[in-house]
Amino acid sequence: MRRLVPTFALAVLAGALAACGGGPDLAYNPAPQLLPHSIQKLALRPIVNRTQQFGLEDKLMLAVRDEFLRDGRYPLVPESDADGIVAITITRYILTPIQYDATLAPTTYKLRILVDLSLIDRKTNTTLWTERNLEGALSYPAPTLTGGMTEEQAREGIWEILAPMIVKRVVDGFGSVTGASERRITGDAPSTAPQDKPAAPITPVVPAPY
Repeated sequence: MRRLVPTFALAVLAGALAACGGGPDLAYNPAPQLLPHSIQKLALRPIVNRTQQFGLEDKLMLAVRDEFLRDGRYPLVPESDADGIVAITITRYILTPIQYDATLAPTTYKLRILVDLSLIDRKTNTTLWTERNLEGALSYPAPTLTGGMTEEQAREGIWEILAPMIVKRVVDGFGSVTGASERRITGDAPSTAPQDKPAAPITPVVPAPY
């Protein structure tokens, strides 16, 4: 009987490892990081617009609200009744010509709108997480061309990109969407800082003749 005890113990240990996913052929599937169980109802805080483009916040708010209603997993309620608060800030609006014709008139533009997204626990008034630089980008032909778009039409296309990204990040958790890197944004964005005046030419000093 004494010889059977180690064999039996090894068998139990092997079974436990297999049950825990310790087998070499089993894939590692971590559980998704969803909203805490304490958050069952969400509120949308009025969007903050830090750009100089008027009215962006209203259009994005409508698109995000419609997307939450379409998703249907978490009801939207007034902030006083919510468990979690979704806070959105529009941080950048970048419109750049990327193609030109023979007369150097722009024929294609690229519009990029970036937002910061946070989830706040209303009961504790603490920010659970913040996802920065969620980006909606759209390249489109100039409105003077066949099939072209106006800037307003391009914005509408970006709301259709950003709204699902925002809802997915809130509902499906970390890793479901990822913001753009700050380096790439600053590298692609045109500078809005005032341009320095060109330096005055330096006049060489000629020594006086003896």
